[in-house]
Parts: sequence; C-alpha cells; structure tokens
Amino acid sequence: MKIDEKDVTYVADLAHVELTGEERVRFLRDLNSILDYVDRLNELDTSNVRPMAVMANLTGDATLRDDIREGLRKSLPHEVALANAPDSDGTFFRVPKVIER
Repeated sequence: MKIDEKDVTYVADLAHVELTGEERVRFLRDLNSILDYVDRLNELDTSNVRPMAVMANLTGDATLRDDIREGLRKSLPHEVALANAPDSDGTFFRVPKVIER
C-alpha cells in the first residue's frame, strides 16, 4: 500500500497541523518508508512462533506500579465532581472553547 500527498494533507487536516510543502514531501517519504518496512515484516514466516499474550514480564510484584498492585480505587462520584465544577450542564463539565477552526 502506498500513500500519496493527498493522504498526507488529509491526515494533517484531521490533526489540525499545518505542513509546508517541504514537510509534506518529507512525511510522504517517511510514511511510505514505514509502510514498506511493514510489508517486509509481513513476508516473514511466523508459523513456528508462539503467540504472545503479554509483551512484558509481569511475573514479579516489582514490575507492577503501586497503584496497580494495590488494586483499583473508587473514583469520585459523578454528582460530587459536577457539584465542584464552575460550570456544567448537569451531565458534562462546560469549559471555554480553546480551539477555533
């Protein structure tokens, strides 16, 4: 699969990122290089490789963060959080608009 400059422009617009012509060319080259590499990886025979369910070794307690080891904590009740908000619609927080497009 190859992408073209139209694809790069489309994704940049979705991300609200302005690219110069030079940047568009560079991203086009880099993204196609990544896709070419993925195509090469897809050619590898992995039929004798066992699937991995977990990418990290999580057998010892030392690898877990304290908040995970202690378990989940109850979060603040929705009504209490909204009661402390400067502005809400009863369901969601209201905040000033910060992005104009």
